[in-house]
Amino acid sequence: MMAATGVGAGDLMTGTLAGTELGTAVLWAVLAGAFLKFVLSEGVARWQLASGTTLLAGWNDKLGSWVRWIFLAYLTLFTVVVGRALANACGVAGTALFPIGETERSVVIWAVIHSLVGVAIVLRGSFRIFESVMSGLIVLMFVTVVGTTWLIAPPVSQILGGFVPTVPEGGVPWMVGLLGGVGGTVTLLSYGYWIREQERQGPGMLKTCRIDLAVGNGVTAVFGFCVVIIGSQIDVAGSGAGLATQMAERLVEAVGPVGRWIFLAGFWGAVFSSLLGVWQSIPYMFADFVRLRKPSDVALRQSTPYRLWVLLVAIVPLFLLNAPVRQIQLTYGVLGAMFLPLLALTLLLLNNRARWVGQESLNPLWVNLALGACLVFFAVLPFLNG
Repeated sequence: MMAATGVGAGDLMTGTLAGTELGTAVLWAVLAGAFLKFVLSEGVARWQLASGTTLLAGWNDKLGSWVRWIFLAYLTLFTVVVGRALANACGVAGTALFPIGETERSVVIWAVIHSLVGVAIVLRGSFRIFESVMSGLIVLMFVTVVGTTWLIAPPVSQILGGFVPTVPEGGVPWMVGLLGGVGGTVTLLSYGYWIREQERQGPGMLKTCRIDLAVGNGVTAVFGFCVVIIGSQIDVAGSGAGLATQMAERLVEAVGPVGRWIFLAGFWGAVFSSLLGVWQSIPYMFADFVRLRKPSDVALRQSTPYRLWVLLVAIVPLFLLNAPVRQIQLTYGVLGAMFLPLLALTLLLLNNRARWVGQESLNPLWVNLALGACLVFFAVLPFLNG
């Protein structure tokens, strides 16, 4: 579910566009993002399993209640931006497969349909149903996108060259966008709520969490590599509602009609799984925020705040569907990446105090080094070329 939620619309759209703009030179950023996502998600799990509380509760209790108010402001902005990006991406995917009238109108219709279907699955279905749907979508998008890449891949030497860290001219915004998509966003906090749904408790479950995070982020990395490689092999010059169709047509030129349908199926699976994951996970955070101020015994997913936020993320962004796809996807990735250094800093503070997490759950050296590297990277990023 982490892979399906975190690598959907942001990866496929932003990754493909980054590949078109910069070629395979940014593959190393995908690898760095996937590793960073593993470290941050592991830190979220480490805190929750050791303390018995969510990370948001930890911020509130250990760092001060002011943190949760800053997070609420960020969460609100993120909800609107990501909701609009995902609804529009699903509209683009639906239109590319089965257009309904003129393009712009079709995108809006499909965006509304996908958003409302997502609401129905989240609010009416069980967590087990949600898991099953997400599993099916991740298989679809992974197989089709990897298949497309196999058909269109450049020489191996060119791919390997992309793992040498370089910063192409004008590449910083796209690198940050890739880190925001592949590296993860606020949705990284979802992992804590999902393992709670699976009743994982106590430090002894950390090994299990590491295993599924390693698998999930391995899928994330491979998927990210693929979309950048695809973008490097086709020239996508347009934007807006016809972007996915344009990508598909470029693949027809490269590998024939089969490439078009393989790509569009994977594109749809990626964006809808991402929408569904966000519709289900982001409301946990608002419900948790309210729970900190007004304790309740009602399960978060059954609470009124959770249901209200589902409607917010699904409906409000539908009124903002006119912004260009290219700019929205870049904004989505950059806004998400802004959360990463904050999360890294708080994990360094929380998971290095034995009186809070216990001696056995303290961050090992390699985790502290990785979190520190994250902070250094974002500190020097404004000074990099581009």
